[in-house]
Amino acid sequence: MFSFMQKMLRFQRSFSVSPCPTLPLQLPSPMETHLWFVVPDEFKSVSLLNQYMELLSPCEKENVLSMRGEQLQKSALLARTLVRTTIARYQINNRVVDPRSLKFKRNVHGKPELEWESDGGQCPSPLHFNISHTSSLIACGVTLNSSIGIDIEEKQRKIKNNILSFARRYFSLHEVEHLSAISDSEVQRQEFVKLWTLKEAYVKALGRGFSAAPFKTFTIRIKNAFRRGFDHADDIESGASEVVVESSDHHERFTNNWQFGLFELASSHYAAVCMEKDKTRDAGVSGPMRLTVRKTIPFVEDECISGTDAVVPLAGLIEQF
Repeated sequence: MFSFMQKMLRFQRSFSVSPCPTLPLQLPSPMETHLWFVVPDEFKSVSLLNQYMELLSPCEKENVLSMRGEQLQKSALLARTLVRTTIARYQINNRVVDPRSLKFKRNVHGKPELEWESDGGQCPSPLHFNISHTSSLIACGVTLNSSIGIDIEEKQRKIKNNILSFARRYFSLHEVEHLSAISDSEVQRQEFVKLWTLKEAYVKALGRGFSAAPFKTFTIRIKNAFRRGFDHADDIESGASEVVVESSDHHERFTNNWQFGLFELASSHYAAVCMEKDKTRDAGVSGPMRLTVRKTIPFVEDECISGTDAVVPLAGLIEQF
């Protein structure tokens, strides 16, 4: 019997499918993040997956097919498709972008970046993106002229080791003390996952990788709400839950250059966004992060879920659109 990917390849050899265009969107505004996500279990059509396969570069196709197991291959395919179709939605200089034409590179620490060409040749891309995935959800965040890092974690993520022992290995002293003060083991686990999600987003926004920015070298604090946890609606509404990062390795001006948002996504995941603050703002001025969240099946359906029960702010200054 043919496996799922074998069927896809056999279908691909039978005939070619031209990618359908996506509707163009306005670019994100300053301090705005567009977050797009897919749910792999919702993709059942072999013909649609074949269409996605044709968007990929030869190297990306090879990487997808090198994955062990049907689910990993499918997730890798959807991740690359999400990145390409998301970026291709945005028109820059009135250019309509074919998702197949996009080229990518990696910085010195391995973070993927978009290669952008203008009339004068290659130049830094105005669009920044970052991707994160679990087995059940894949997300891509996009900003304009601001570095971005995102992370998603399943709310029910299990920690194999003792949480405090694990935290002492990776977290700062302040973060370990915060977790140690929580007597309820389930609440402690949830707080650990939320902290991990925020720290992961920060490291990815820096673009330096875990080895270059170990979790233990910086502290995530929730102003005026840290000791009581992240889930207090009053703190969120009053703006008292601003997320800040402190580091002994980085200059204060450097660590103050980032804005965070933490929220529940689709009732099943914690999601964190870390983006570079708007350089045009006065120093010390911190407005809310504008967030637009869309669930997508590329070429088939898009659904904006911002402002619904599917996106629940937990910490950080977030304004949904």
